Amino acid sequence: MPNYIAPLRDMKFVLNDFLNFEQSYQQYPAAQDNFSAEILEQYLEAAADFCQNELLPLNRIGDQQGCKLENGVVTTPDGFKDAYKKYVELGFTSLTGDEQYGGQGFPTLFRIAISEIITSTNWAWGMYPGLSHGAMRTIEHHGSEQQKQHYLTRLISGEWTGTMCLTESHAGSDLGLIRTKAVPNTDGSYAISGEKIFISAGEHDLAENIIHIVLARLPDAPAGTKGISLFIVPKFNLDSDGNIAERNGVVCSALEHKMGIHGNATCVLNFDQAKGFLIGPENRGLNCMFTFMNSARIGTAIQGLAASEASYQGALAYARERLAMRSLAGPQHPELPADPIIVHPAVRQMLLTQKVFAEGSRALAYYLSTYVDMAEFSNNEDEKEQAENKLALLTPIAKAFMTETGVESAKHGMQIFGGHGYIAEHGMEQIARDARIACLYEGTTEIQAIDLLARKVIGSKGNLLKALTDEIQEFTAQHQQHDKFSAQVQQLEQLVKEWLELTRDVVDKMQQRPEEIGAAAVDYLYFSGYTVFAYLWAKMAIVAEDKIAQGDTDPYYPAKVATAQFYYSRILNRTLTHAAMIRSGMDTLFELNPEQFKFD
Repeated sequence: MPNYIAPLRDMKFVLNDFLNFEQSYQQYPAAQDNFSAEILEQYLEAAADFCQNELLPLNRIGDQQGCKLENGVVTTPDGFKDAYKKYVELGFTSLTGDEQYGGQGFPTLFRIAISEIITSTNWAWGMYPGLSHGAMRTIEHHGSEQQKQHYLTRLISGEWTGTMCLTESHAGSDLGLIRTKAVPNTDGSYAISGEKIFISAGEHDLAENIIHIVLARLPDAPAGTKGISLFIVPKFNLDSDGNIAERNGVVCSALEHKMGIHGNATCVLNFDQAKGFLIGPENRGLNCMFTFMNSARIGTAIQGLAASEASYQGALAYARERLAMRSLAGPQHPELPADPIIVHPAVRQMLLTQKVFAEGSRALAYYLSTYVDMAEFSNNEDEKEQAENKLALLTPIAKAFMTETGVESAKHGMQIFGGHGYIAEHGMEQIARDARIACLYEGTTEIQAIDLLARKVIGSKGNLLKALTDEIQEFTAQHQQHDKFSAQVQQLEQLVKEWLELTRDVVDKMQQRPEEIGAAAVDYLYFSGYTVFAYLWAKMAIVAEDKIAQGDTDPYYPAKVATAQFYYSRILNRTLTHAAMIRSGMDTLFELNPEQFKFD
């Protein structure tokens, strides 16, 4: 595994200079005592120490050993259990939990920043506590007081972990097809029966109990997604005092053999008359589950960021040391037998691409987290609505775009290593294997694209998109005459206009043929992602330029500006292709009938 050092300098830039975290969060009453930059930096430094010294050495071990299943019991790789115990002792499980139930009450921004470091050092391990957070939020928002006392307190303390159980083999992402049944018992509980697949962290030895959040159907429930309810199904049942009692009727029958994330137990779970407890109203389970799913999608976006950062760090260290050939401009290091490969333009192109994706993803993830916190902490209903609208639009962009760019970054990381990138001991191929799943689970890129275009943009009659484009256009109007970055600001202004034009074009075409949405959706998502990154990179560049103008001599700031210029000159041109693809329409996609795809 490549050595990893938490990018605290860039994290602090995004938090303090770019987002002005401490000042902006002081508007929330809950923040005034403990949401300080100093406290956040202390947590980041503690997380960096834990992750670099405890989790990073386990990353390759987890990949090589994987998890083992014997008689329904899963054993995690060597060291995973001890690392989880230390993680709990450090208080990370309770960081953002409700203080009423034992949490520390910190904002989501804290958790997201720490999650980046965890995932960059050991993706598979990080999924165990990561899934627990989604279970916590679901019970916090939709559980009864008894459910919170019995389950939420133990999740927050880290004594127990959680999962989400949606997928069934015949249904995949079409949750309307699920068959798992929930039959009422006389004591107010439900008997849950069915099989769920692809359940991350579904069975393990890190904690004494696992709280499954399960989608199932009540008898005579309406067909489709309108007939799904949500249940808590613990691995071990509880007695009346909330203590662990007998084993429940849920068992892991198989572990999936996967391309990557070997250290995480991806389980087939069989529910056989397992005792479950309804969360929220009957037949409204999917609405409640979206609390979990949206949290998980932001977490998955962080995994894309982690892939970009980890592969970049590994590739950069190698490119500085690996000697091969001479620079086209002549020897740069005549005292050496060859130049380090970082002198070669093709290598620099790949490194800078990784760098803009990693740092742009960090900005988007943290920016997105501020809206999660605004929706959570603000007492202003208009602010809450604004935050929820931004989240609705940006979550599918972040999940899909950041994971796809993470996969691209991992590919570049392997390529920079050359043949050595294909060799396991260097760790680059593990990043590539681990990263691939992020484009698939929690809704594939294609599903996120449909969600963005059909539901969020068109479904809101353009209002969600307009809220973001208005924000960007306000920024471009303010900085049109910026001394150093005016050309890029004007480029961003034109890009936003094109984004709105492309949206109108798709809406016009879909009036005649609804399939035009599907034909345009993926390219529309990519166009949206590159545009959002362009906005964030312009803002970061101007913040850095202002620091330079104020006399700050930190070399970090000119490096940030130069990286932004690379994004605008070498990466943003990709929008030309995506715009052309959107405008080309659906005709060529349907020229062939299904039989013509292959001739035997």
